[in-house]
Amino acid sequence: MLDLNRLKALHAVAVYGSVGAAADALMVTPSAVSQQLAKLERETGATLLERNGRGVRLTDAAGLLADHAERILALVETAEADFEALRGEVVGRLSIGAFPTAARGLLPAALSHLHRRHPDLRLQLHEREPERQLREVSRGELDLAVVQDWGNRPLAVPEGLSRAQLFDDVADAILPASHPLADRSEIELSELSGEQWISSSPGTICHDWLVHTLRSAEFEPDITCMADEYPTHLALVAAGRGCAIIPRLGRDFIPEGVRVVPLRPRLVRKIYALWRTDAARRPAIRAAVEALRTASAAHQQPVEDHAAG
Repeated sequence: MLDLNRLKALHAVAVYGSVGAAADALMVTPSAVSQQLAKLERETGATLLERNGRGVRLTDAAGLLADHAERILALVETAEADFEALRGEVVGRLSIGAFPTAARGLLPAALSHLHRRHPDLRLQLHEREPERQLREVSRGELDLAVVQDWGNRPLAVPEGLSRAQLFDDVADAILPASHPLADRSEIELSELSGEQWISSSPGTICHDWLVHTLRSAEFEPDITCMADEYPTHLALVAAGRGCAIIPRLGRDFIPEGVRVVPLRPRLVRKIYALWRTDAARRPAIRAAVEALRTASAAHQQPVEDHAAG
């Protein structure tokens, strides 16, 4: 009989393209993956990996077995979900991904709520950018993801995932107190044309969204400072190094010398929880979504969930 853990190792190599990347995804060492594959080769009597330059590639036999492994692992997950649903117990392991501001501003309260109500549930939190979370939830590496979806730059959600909208997170202009518009009750984004800007690093979803948003206001952003933490953005604004746009979930303490000014029209990102539709029967998934909604109540009233794929 084929060993499930060995099939999981082969499937991970097929998905990620190397033993090292598969080991990272499975949170084991490359040596452990290689050992599982060597045992699977002895078990099947087939060569599964061939040298390919400095790396390896799957043989035809391995590709065939990996295709079967994908279906087998999906069936195992469905069986586990059905069994948990039958027992109605919130138990087992639940891995949750969240983008950085949600990991800091939302997940601590949600995880505490889950632990108090379901102490036998083993929880893991992974800070991830939304695009990576989508891949990992689709592949079964994460059970649940908390992602952001900007109205003017929507996130493409793959088929086979369901989602619950948790709340709307509004972004405001962050200006130095000495700025001529700092005392306004609200401003239009176009009024900030010609300003210097503080942004996240290029290649991040926050940087790409800011550039897209400023260009949509018909001016080219002059980005002079880049940092990945919103508290750093606030400190740079306080120092007079530029303006920023920061969602309310990403703001903790507003330092002296900084003014928060609402924008017109509002810039809003929707915060979602995502999970595989096939796993929706798991009581742990339902309990986690409930905990996230409870934690979200401090930010905005939650809304109904709906299918995404």
